[in-house]
Amino acid sequence: MRFRPCIDIHNGMVKQIVGGSLKDEGDRASTNFASALDADYYAGLYRKDGLTGGHVILLNPPSSEYYEATRSQAKKALAAWPQGLQAGGGINPENAGWFLDAGASHVIVTSYVFRQGLVDWDRLKKLKDAVGKERLVLDVSCRRREDGYYIVTDRWQTFTDVRLDAEILEKMAGFCAEFLVHGVDVEGKGAGVEEELVSLLAAWNGCPVTYAGGIGSLEELERFREMTEGKLDFTIGSALDLFGGAIPYAELVKMSRL
Repeated sequence: MRFRPCIDIHNGMVKQIVGGSLKDEGDRASTNFASALDADYYAGLYRKDGLTGGHVILLNPPSSEYYEATRSQAKKALAAWPQGLQAGGGINPENAGWFLDAGASHVIVTSYVFRQGLVDWDRLKKLKDAVGKERLVLDVSCRRREDGYYIVTDRWQTFTDVRLDAEILEKMAGFCAEFLVHGVDVEGKGAGVEEELVSLLAAWNGCPVTYAGGIGSLEELERFREMTEGKLDFTIGSALDLFGGAIPYAELVKMSRL
């Protein structure tokens, strides 16, 4: 179980938001924390502390007036910790190379591989061929419906018809090196993890999986470890003291060195 740090960028600033609140229209989101520091500060900190496999996430779509400012911040972060961070947000086969050339170890992709609510396997193969399976992370972040968790796209705003289960994980794992999974309904709230989702992910024995959402204290992190038997990596954003929360970053660094 490893701590994967994050740098989320919205409207050209490092922020932590309430996941389900993000809206492309008007570039709006409920913000938990907005930093006065640039993204390279956080990337440099993660580099100094030897934390690899973290995520730089662009929360504006390419159509946004803020996209270039957001991408500029991402570029700063990737340059500050080359090959130490993954990059995601609006990535496709045409622009993935830009992020890899900028220093990303992997690209993180969701929306491109879905069309009309379903996985477009031809697009997924095209993406794998473009960047290589070993440098591709699939973001299968999801939200709860009555009969289970469904993958959401477009910065978590659009439900697909794809239910997240062991079968779909197994099939998609043939195209990627890792999965990133946000429990979107609890993301940014620090009120506890999506226990059913976490149990589902921990029960699947495949490629590495990083879970995000709801870990609000060191006690909850320990419960997460017990629930998953240490099988899942994790990321913490709004609840981290770096971003205005209560969980000491220094404790997670110390834990990562054990």
